[in-house]
Amino acid sequence: MGEVKSQYDIFRQKVHIIIYGTSTKAGRLFDLILLGLILLSVVLVMMETVNSFDLKYHFELVTLEWIITIFFTVEYILRIISIDKPWKYIFSFYGIIDLLAIMPMYLSIFFLGTSIFSVVRSLRLLRLFKILNHPQFTSQSVQLKQAINASRGKIVVFIYFVLIITIIIGSLMYIVEGKESGFTSIPASIYWTIVTLTTVGYGDISPVTPLGQFIASFVMILGYGIIAVPTGIVTAEIAKNSQKPTTSSHKPCEGCGAEDYPTDANYCPRCGHKF
Repeated sequence: MGEVKSQYDIFRQKVHIIIYGTSTKAGRLFDLILLGLILLSVVLVMMETVNSFDLKYHFELVTLEWIITIFFTVEYILRIISIDKPWKYIFSFYGIIDLLAIMPMYLSIFFLGTSIFSVVRSLRLLRLFKILNHPQFTSQSVQLKQAINASRGKIVVFIYFVLIITIIIGSLMYIVEGKESGFTSIPASIYWTIVTLTTVGYGDISPVTPLGQFIASFVMILGYGIIAVPTGIVTAEIAKNSQKPTTSSHKPCEGCGAEDYPTDANYCPRCGHKF
């Protein structure tokens, strides 16, 4: 019994090195094959929406998608059994993405058309930065993450302010322009405000009265400032964090794959794995 357990532990260790390790040849080869299959699966989903191509090669497309899905399913299971705390991986960002990557094809057995959602597999390409494992990429990703977290409160307050502005301007345009100009309701007017504020300007609704055109001009100018504010907030935080030494160890945790723990840490702050 002990020998069987020992063999299983050896198997888990070898699988962990191949799947989670990027420093070994086998690990890098596995990751490169994985990225290639992810790209191929995304291309297959795209080509399936081209009617002429799908009519000619439908069977081949579906067969390849199922082969890739089975490979991803086996990989997902191996990722779970090869780490000490599988729940940390299952509920992590990459764990959820990996699960979503295999679900659409299985759901397509019961619900037609759901296989198109397999395009979510493109999110798995984010593993490219982990595969590269270059100190510059790692430190930059940590700085960006810290900057977004630090500016999250300011951005939420700013978006809340923008929502209030759109409601006020939308209601005002409904009163000024009226149904004759296409502003049939306050929600429709708010839609026009959002489209104009973001400088998209579809042109399906446009003001006719001089006062309405004046308000529209004000909203367009305001839109440029609204685009600049969140960019400035995040940029300021990035500049602030770039002056601080990075806390990344550049070596992923064997328990959960985390890379942003302090260099002098003895245990992973995310899963508790001992370094």
